[in-house]
Amino acid sequence: MLSIPYIRKNLEEVKAGLERKNVVVNLERLLKLDDKRRQLKTETDKLRSKQNKASKEIGAAPAEKKQAKIKEMKSVSDDLKSGLAELEKTENKVKEMLITIPNPAHKTVPKGKKDTDSVVIRTEGKKPVFGFKPKDHVELGKTLDLMDVERAAKVSGSRFVYLKNELALLEYALVQYAFNKLKSKGFTPVVPPVLVKGMAMYGTGFLPADESQIYKTEHDDLYLVGTSEVSIAGYHADEILNEDELPKRYAGFSTCFRREAGTYGKDMGGMFRVHQFDKVEMFSFAKPDESYQEHDFILSIEEEIMKDMGLHYNVVNICGCDLGVSAAKKYDLDVYLPGQDAFRELTSTSNTTDYQARRLNIRMRTEKENVNVHTVNGTAIALGRMLIALMENGQQKDGSIKIPGVLHKYAGFEKIGPKSS
Repeated sequence: MLSIPYIRKNLEEVKAGLERKNVVVNLERLLKLDDKRRQLKTETDKLRSKQNKASKEIGAAPAEKKQAKIKEMKSVSDDLKSGLAELEKTENKVKEMLITIPNPAHKTVPKGKKDTDSVVIRTEGKKPVFGFKPKDHVELGKTLDLMDVERAAKVSGSRFVYLKNELALLEYALVQYAFNKLKSKGFTPVVPPVLVKGMAMYGTGFLPADESQIYKTEHDDLYLVGTSEVSIAGYHADEILNEDELPKRYAGFSTCFRREAGTYGKDMGGMFRVHQFDKVEMFSFAKPDESYQEHDFILSIEEEIMKDMGLHYNVVNICGCDLGVSAAKKYDLDVYLPGQDAFRELTSTSNTTDYQARRLNIRMRTEKENVNVHTVNGTAIALGRMLIALMENGQQKDGSIKIPGVLHKYAGFEKIGPKSS
């Protein structure tokens, strides 16, 4: 959420940032409403002071003047009651407008009206060459008995999958690899709750913007997270952090749940776009003047993981229309999938500046004042999609799948071979 003082001070910059997201907001109306709110606050404060003064005067007034004083106080009380009602109404209008305003895009974000307007910054790694027609992960999964979509549909419906045999082991090998790498980079490993209160969803900007994508429990008024970003962001809600302890970095492993409403046109089947998946997420609480540096740092880790896995990928500067509510800037890493002969998103990292921290009331203590921290998030490994990438890029002519060397010690095997009949 933006602050009114920030909007007043940086009106043209905010307008330009919103324009990059193709969002039109009547900021002048918002500021006029806030002017009215401030005026009403001043008036009600004066009336309250006058009421308190009149109350004291009644007690000290002679009998013949008490009724006049009481009548005067009642008039003041009525005016105060009316003023407070109008103040509350105006404050609610201001809040309602503020909640709907997304974080303005950074000036380095490409303009665009569709996701294809995002810009590929660079391409890394070598495109794999096969002496045969590569299979996609669905066919590989069936052939090697690594996944079962049909039985998952029987048990849970569409967009679920059973991971089996080596693929199940490889998932947890990836988790162990990711935690070890991130711990060495200064991240604290965390397994956070996956059920959260509305304040955590609201605080991270997923409510009300993405309500259609979120699962909610009916009886407990709790939400299933679509990313551990939500749980970790709320970890320090309503806290004041010391400046010298920032950045505070967390690596969270969790199961994630997304309804994926309205996304079926971009589907690949199998386990690319499912309702339930596991993920290792990076999250950082950073100093305001260091958040873009932290953003680049998290991007560098994502790229390091890609290179460890031997993948061919693009680094993409996401255009404003595809940023989402909270992000001021976002990079995607799109990996080449031989089975699709296309690049598909594998990870991303976003700088949400102080947008989430303001909603969650997370501040940093400085010598002069307390200010909102900045928050930065990034996916270390989206496990289902990484498994797809490893399966398709590691497939061999004999039907086996080679596993990247960095995973051998965690997985306990170097390749997934055809099952004997």
